[in-house]
Amino acid sequence: MAVESLLGTKAQRAIMITKAVVVIGMVASTFGIVHGYLGSSFDEAGYKTLPCYLALFILAEIFELALAFDALRLRNIIQLLGIIAFHGGLIIFSALQVHETNTAIGDCSLSGLPECVDDSDFLWDKVEPFLVIAPCVISASWFLLMFWIKRLYEEFGWEIFHVVGANPKLKSMYQYYQIFICLLKFDFFCFVGVTMQLLIVVLSTNSTEFGLTIAAIPIVLILLAGCAFAVQREVKWLMAASLSLMVAAMTYLYKLVRFYEPSSEAQYLSTRATLTVFTIIAFVLLLASFMVGVKCFYDFDKGLHHSKTKGINTDQQYVASSKSPETSYYGIPLQPQISIE
Repeated sequence: MAVESLLGTKAQRAIMITKAVVVIGMVASTFGIVHGYLGSSFDEAGYKTLPCYLALFILAEIFELALAFDALRLRNIIQLLGIIAFHGGLIIFSALQVHETNTAIGDCSLSGLPECVDDSDFLWDKVEPFLVIAPCVISASWFLLMFWIKRLYEEFGWEIFHVVGANPKLKSMYQYYQIFICLLKFDFFCFVGVTMQLLIVVLSTNSTEFGLTIAAIPIVLILLAGCAFAVQREVKWLMAASLSLMVAAMTYLYKLVRFYEPSSEAQYLSTRATLTVFTIIAFVLLLASFMVGVKCFYDFDKGLHHSKTKGINTDQQYVASSKSPETSYYGIPLQPQISIE
């Protein structure tokens, strides 16, 4: 069986989807239990960490599935390696949520629930098992994911050869291009993740910061889309403008000060750890995107334009046929052999 067929079977797709369903189910159960007990006092009690937690995991699981199937379609090993790193980040995020949920609902004595009068940990005891299961499931699936991608690494590594040929310089430039596109996708997720947390948990709808955050959404999306288009089509003025906007976007790191300064730290308390991690990772990714983008900009007009626009031939099949003896292990036809007798 070809390696790609191994990952492309219904069983493997079912495992990936099942993991996403289980994790989202655990988080949704946590949200449902707390909301069911608190009822109309849910918002007043300040437990918005839970709907934010649910929304982020739904976004993360959908994003990861889309990224994985896109990487398989394009046979992009760099994107698959990025998914491994992203999956590791999900493990950290799910572990952080155990702590933050405990901070939000650990003491429910002020919620007015009769059950919490005698036991202030009543709500926490109800949801703790669901919160612990999520990082365990993600961790187990991480090892399966690494096994699959290891099997795919050697086969997909040849795809760059099919696109740019044997020229090592073109191969290096194309790899930087793939890294840049992959970074832009992760930039998108981190931006949406930070924005979602701010809008759901922290900011009030009548604040100036809320309006500025909403206004930043289309600007950043246009920036990322324009940057991807510019690097693929080698549009110099658009690439220069996109890189300049990236530098300007890095100034949002000042948010870290807001998370911890005494005048505003209470506002961010229930989600501060996750916001801090997201903000730092987003900044690092944006900085990496800028540096790799400069390298890609430098590589404009050096013979890579056709390869970037042509890309991978997704119609090409690498499935070994059991009826054809003249195929290699990976399903690539073998050349006729000369026999000397």
